[in-house]
Amino acid sequence: MSTPRTTPRPPARTKRHTAAFGLITAAALLLTACGSGDPVTAPAGAAGKGGAQGALPTEDVVAGVKRNEAAAALLPADVRQRGTLTLAASVGSPPSSAYLPDGRTIVGLDVDFSDAVAKALGLELKREAAGFEAILPALGSGKYDVGTGNFGVTEERRKTIDFVTYVNDGQGFAARKDSTLTAVTDLTRLCGLKVATGAGTTFERTLEKNKGRCAQAGKQPYEVNVFSEPGAVWMSLQQGRSDVVMNTINGIRYAVTQQPDAKFLNEYRRLDVGFAFKKGTPLAPAFQAAVNGLKADGTYDRILRKWGVTASAIPESRISPPELPAPTK
Repeated sequence: MSTPRTTPRPPARTKRHTAAFGLITAAALLLTACGSGDPVTAPAGAAGKGGAQGALPTEDVVAGVKRNEAAAALLPADVRQRGTLTLAASVGSPPSSAYLPDGRTIVGLDVDFSDAVAKALGLELKREAAGFEAILPALGSGKYDVGTGNFGVTEERRKTIDFVTYVNDGQGFAARKDSTLTAVTDLTRLCGLKVATGAGTTFERTLEKNKGRCAQAGKQPYEVNVFSEPGAVWMSLQQGRSDVVMNTINGIRYAVTQQPDAKFLNEYRRLDVGFAFKKGTPLAPAFQAAVNGLKADGTYDRILRKWGVTASAIPESRISPPELPAPTK
């Protein structure tokens, strides 16, 4: 049985204070950094020499971006005329996105990429913080033009959402250091355990979809503890209310550099991550051209280096590519 979601969802001001608290304490509320089996690379200034543990980089790597005339020409005429786009941003955990300790300023990989693309297209972004679970439905209703939130490209989402990819991330696992659990190469390794994850995520869907595999293997089912706040996921692990965390690969890799009592277990699967749009959007070709332009002029690599996620680079931006294959086990 799944643990009920944390309800009600806190108002925006409470969420900001929660995120700021996480950055100040540099403990359970922090998440992310780099890719596959490579050594962990924390964002510049995240810890160590000259910086407080958990401090986030504020270097401006977008200032030098110039207008990409070829990409801008792909914008719909009405968008070029008004010169603005409304963007819904899910503010969760670094390096994807987080509040600085002031509780107002949003920084992160998603912020830098969206700002860089907007500059390349000659547009002004009107960014609004929104709940992760609310963004994709709001795109369909036309409330926002584009959304960010480390949205993985899945076949289910492709039915109603268009994506323009800019990085590769995915699903991974972490546990407390005193746990005997090792690599979770098959979800039956979780049988009998309590798994903490975020609400409305690909992690929640993966876990729920595969719950029956434990019974098929003659084992006790795992329990899915679902939380709306990223910090609550890690607190549940620290406090022993959950045995394992399933979250983004990048997020987990950085979180364990900030939490001495946690360990990274393994990557489970990879997913492309993209800007999210209403299905059939005319904005996708312009965004794709802008991202590929950032790769060509070096801005793309500078953003990845800033946030310590160079292993999440993609060869080129694509529009709604097929979902990367899931593990066969």
